[in-house]
Amino acid sequence: MYLLDTTHCSLFLKGTQADEPIGNSLRFLSVATTTIVAGELFYMALKSAYPSENLLKVQRFLEDIVVYPVTRECAPKYGEVKDLVMKRLGPKQKSKRYRISIERLGFSDNDLWIAAVAQTYDLTVVSGDRDFQRLRDAGVADLKVEVW
Repeated sequence: MYLLDTTHCSLFLKGTQADEPIGNSLRFLSVATTTIVAGELFYMALKSAYPSENLLKVQRFLEDIVVYPVTRECAPKYGEVKDLVMKRLGPKQKSKRYRISIERLGFSDNDLWIAAVAQTYDLTVVSGDRDFQRLRDAGVADLKVEVW
């Protein structure tokens, strides 16, 4: 099963030429997303020029795919991923790690939660963002990542 990130979901929702491979993939593959991404999509719709129309698009899109929740089982994975990001990509001195935010290391908490969901349910993350590849390449998360 493929877990789509926000960028890929929003490209599909926009219906632009840029998303053609994504649209084709959705027709033939088992795809899903997370409640984190669903929330981001609703936020994007609300701040758009056409919120009512875009909210309906998001709702229809989410009805057609699996939406994995963030569960109690995901919490330990999230904690492990965040801890390893700080240890492997943050300052070497432990005392300095307490003063740095995850965002300063180039990640968002939402991305860490998405990675935790992917690990918990053994899903392949589909993302054009280097964040998930960085997590995998740094040995922070045992992630399967594809770029469409």
